[in-house]
Amino acid sequence: MDTIDKLKILSNDSQYDLACSCGTSKDDRRRRGLDGKWLYPVSLPNGGYSILLKTLLSNSCANDCKYCPLRSDSDTRRCTLNPEETANLFMEYLRKKKVFGLFLSSGVIGTPDYTMERINAVASILRYKHNFKGYIHLKIIPGASDAAIENAFSLASAVSLNIETPGKERFNVLSSKKNYEQDIVRPLKLMSRLTVRNERFAKVKCTTQFIVGASDETDSEIVKYTFGIYKRLKFKRVYFSAYQKGIGHPDIPGEKETTISRERTFMREHRLYQVDFLIRRYGFSQNDIIFGRDGNLRPDKDPKEMWAENHPEFYPVRINSADREALLRVPGFGPDSVSKALSIRKERRIFNIEDLGIKGKRLEKVKRYAVCE
Repeated sequence: MDTIDKLKILSNDSQYDLACSCGTSKDDRRRRGLDGKWLYPVSLPNGGYSILLKTLLSNSCANDCKYCPLRSDSDTRRCTLNPEETANLFMEYLRKKKVFGLFLSSGVIGTPDYTMERINAVASILRYKHNFKGYIHLKIIPGASDAAIENAFSLASAVSLNIETPGKERFNVLSSKKNYEQDIVRPLKLMSRLTVRNERFAKVKCTTQFIVGASDETDSEIVKYTFGIYKRLKFKRVYFSAYQKGIGHPDIPGEKETTISRERTFMREHRLYQVDFLIRRYGFSQNDIIFGRDGNLRPDKDPKEMWAENHPEFYPVRINSADREALLRVPGFGPDSVSKALSIRKERRIFNIEDLGIKGKRLEKVKRYAVCE
């Protein structure tokens, strides 16, 4: 195969890793370019969005992750790009102004460190041969050595390593070759130390991702680990990828007929993103998240509204006098609505909720929990 043919295959196979690619608005979602490559929007520090080229270096993999269609025992067409041609491909797209940055991952080619050597080589060529100073997101391969990870940090704008599951027990259901403590937890802790304690790497963004619905994990387990990742590891983002039924090994829980439907799995992903937003933007604590008896979030009601229904004593919130934290607890209010309310209050009282520009079902929801006294 020539380079472009390989890129089409590898870019297509990169769709199974959704870290840094999911969101709630149309601007946050990936899309496929006319030449078959996946393009991923990234929010820029000064506002707006730009596009990443996302590809694998290789879809050959020594691991047996049962949720992944590229696992070692699967029957798929394998190919590998070398570092030089990968860098040249990216620079060609960059010169044509089709992309803004690179998201590079790979299957495990032989060993984790050999794979990291090749991933890092692409970034090194871009940085030092082509003098590219823009955005590079490098995937950390599970089991990579400390030296390989630190080298990636020296080259990347962002790095990620998938935690995959909440805990060793769930992890062992999905892989017999990887060791949860050594291959996942150890490098995640190192990534945290490098950003928190090493001033040189303070600006490198660290993210991770859960695979939702491949094992028998509950939402409460995922949320517990998510809080730990934010509070203890200080990662910038946690992502959630709904397991795509039909692409994994038939023996894993996610493939069993008794498992919840595909639509329910995607709703779980959506609810987990809502919880993530409550953690990062609304100041919710772990005890504020309410689960059903099965340990899962309600599929028919968002988690913020669940908290409201369980705390009637907190309402109604008085829009003209409540502080930011209280206003953020009003279902239907987001950070923008709250900021607008606080801004208007500096000049005058708010006489109608409609003054905040809220309409439709959102408006009706707000009126159940807030008043303009």
